[in-house]
Amino acid sequence: MLDDILQRVRDHQPRILTPERRLPEAAVLMPITRAEQPELVLTLRASGLSTHGGEVAFPGGRRDPDDPDLVYTALREAQEEVGLAPGIVEVVGPMSSLVSRYGIHVTPYVGVVPDFVEYRPNDAEIASVFSVPLDYFRADPREVTHRLDDSGRSWYVPAYQYGEYRIWGLTAMMIVELVNVVFDANIDLHRAPASFIDLTTRTTR
Repeated sequence: MLDDILQRVRDHQPRILTPERRLPEAAVLMPITRAEQPELVLTLRASGLSTHGGEVAFPGGRRDPDDPDLVYTALREAQEEVGLAPGIVEVVGPMSSLVSRYGIHVTPYVGVVPDFVEYRPNDAEIASVFSVPLDYFRADPREVTHRLDDSGRSWYVPAYQYGEYRIWGLTAMMIVELVNVVFDANIDLHRAPASFIDLTTRTTR
């Protein structure tokens, strides 16, 4: 399964945004475990952080002025946040870039990591590290759908509940693109479902 997943990611042509104005850049790593049943590695951010505190996210962060490229940013941040050594990550390719609600241009990179890694969360930034079978998202087991408006379009983004972890927002959008690419899941982020929560007005429809 993993070889097919990686080839599909390599063949994928992601959408790279060109914002009308220059935005701060960031990159995240979407780690997939090298296993018969691959898993996605995610983090729960510390609750005291000024942005995205208490939310599930992929390891990553803002690009530093000295970073030569965004792949370097993703690997550097993953090492700083969860102790993932860059040398054991096989970077496969990017997914489509997105703009966060804080006005940051984020590019995700899929990478393969060993099945058994002893992660060392940076307590100042990361509350926990956990993994979810990639196949879990294949059937789109969403709990609810959130409507988000961005760049003149409406996005209908699933929110997943996996054990104690709630996966939603930008992280869920990245996961949807990945499972669409590797599993032909055909999850449409622009088609309104029968009911959804409009986060712009905080109402349920």
